[in-house]
Amino acid sequence: MKTRYLATGVAVVACSMVVSGGVAHAATGATPAFKPPKIFGTTFQADPGHDFTKGIHSRRDGILRGWITGVQSDGTAEYEPIKWKNDKYTEGYFVGPAEGDVMAYASPIAKKVVHLSAYGCGRMSTMTVDRRTGLGNKRCARSVLVKRAEKQRVPSLITVYKGQIVKVQEIFTP
Repeated sequence: MKTRYLATGVAVVACSMVVSGGVAHAATGATPAFKPPKIFGTTFQADPGHDFTKGIHSRRDGILRGWITGVQSDGTAEYEPIKWKNDKYTEGYFVGPAEGDVMAYASPIAKKVVHLSAYGCGRMSTMTVDRRTGLGNKRCARSVLVKRAEKQRVPSLITVYKGQIVKVQEIFTP
């Protein structure tokens, strides 16, 4: 009888830990809610503690305003931060680091990555964007993300969690 109460007590404690804040993510496998950067920020986001001299590797957990610059055959994406540059004749545009400035990262794209497109899942001809935020809201397959990344650099909010890219939300630019 004591064993039954002990087992029930352990189950109650485990359930209460899962329901409480921080442990819920580990128990369910969900990605934490990271604070997103300014979508049209005019500086590159810092990555404190990242040592770019030790070769290309994953960024710390969080959301990076950036674009994917290439995808390797094993599904590892190379990506870099971007910033908004105001322009005299247009609204502006995104730019990456200057040539020779090493600020690149590499992380595997998760098998169940959430890819939210601002341009539809086909030929990028349909606008699928939240008009309030300017971020993509059409969920597309991982294969669409990989194919698109191989062809062009699409400004995005890239979420990294546990060393993998778990979400890519495209930023609409006119």
